[in-house]
Amino acid sequence: MENDILNITVDRIAESRIKEIDFSNIPFGKQFSDHMLVMDYANGVWSSPHVMPYGNMPISPACLGLHYGQTIFEGLKAYRQNNGEIVLFRPADNFARLNISAERMCMPTIPVDTLVECLRELVHIDQNWVPKTHNASLYIRPFMYATDEAIGVRPSETYRFIIITGPVGPYYSVPLKVLVETHYTRAAAGGTGSAKAGGNYGGALLPTRAAQQKGYHQLIWTDAKQHRFVEESGTMNVMFQIGDSLLTPSTGDTILQGITRDSVLTLARSLGIDVQERPISVEEVVAAHHNGTLKDAFGVGTAATIAPIELIGHEGEDLVLPPIEDRQLSKALAAKLTAIRYGDAEDTFGWTVKVG
Repeated sequence: MENDILNITVDRIAESRIKEIDFSNIPFGKQFSDHMLVMDYANGVWSSPHVMPYGNMPISPACLGLHYGQTIFEGLKAYRQNNGEIVLFRPADNFARLNISAERMCMPTIPVDTLVECLRELVHIDQNWVPKTHNASLYIRPFMYATDEAIGVRPSETYRFIIITGPVGPYYSVPLKVLVETHYTRAAAGGTGSAKAGGNYGGALLPTRAAQQKGYHQLIWTDAKQHRFVEESGTMNVMFQIGDSLLTPSTGDTILQGITRDSVLTLARSLGIDVQERPISVEEVVAAHHNGTLKDAFGVGTAATIAPIELIGHEGEDLVLPPIEDRQLSKALAAKLTAIRYGDAEDTFGWTVKVG
């Protein structure tokens, strides 16, 4: 890509819609900021970035992305710190992962530095949309899809990349009840489980709805071959505190390499916690619950941050975990992560990027 990032063109909205937003009650993922950033790929190159008013766009019924699943996305956040500055949390890592997804789905990549600067410009333009409270943030959704007008299973030759943003409150408002899934599969070895591809999520909807009809919020996915080993929880990475150790499944081609996951593990290690990234069997988790060493379980992800798990359903038994208020490790990790994001603690890891 040979574009000069200073060639970002901007068409501002005539009148902001921000007055329609109640920042004291923000539902997750339903409100969107005034502008979006768009880039098109054709003839082997990306167009210059264009910031325009958020709105619907025409799309061909023969759009290849609608038919064959060449769609990828990311999720990250911007935060308004106590001094009023706005920061992005680990944007380069998210965009590096976007490129990994693009390569897996046979789509073109975009230089990470270009994407970070595009995002800084977009968030700067819509800076008033970044909430001012610690229980809210600006959610950022970059995504790419194939745009060839063609029917036929092949990689597209044209693509559109877009970033939209919107203020959000908490993703989960209550501790989670999760069910161990032993029939359906989220991802198999050699598949697209490590890519943030749209089809991964579409295939999860039916078993998730079945679990919700039984009174659970989400699933704990297990391996496709034996349904013996823990993989993810819903759309999050999952962690367990067994004894004094923090355990999480090692990533691979069936488990997404979460940015929040890496942040939590890094913080845990900095606190002197024994961190183990390795295969974790369902039997090990059940045994730890029965012998009293399962002290905590929680999901980690951009949307949810750290979502405590209240109970785990397994083979007709609900394994009730210790009370949320008694869990020291996950509370300490959540507090430390929050403090860095909002500027209450020094970011010694270089995770935050100022919007300016």
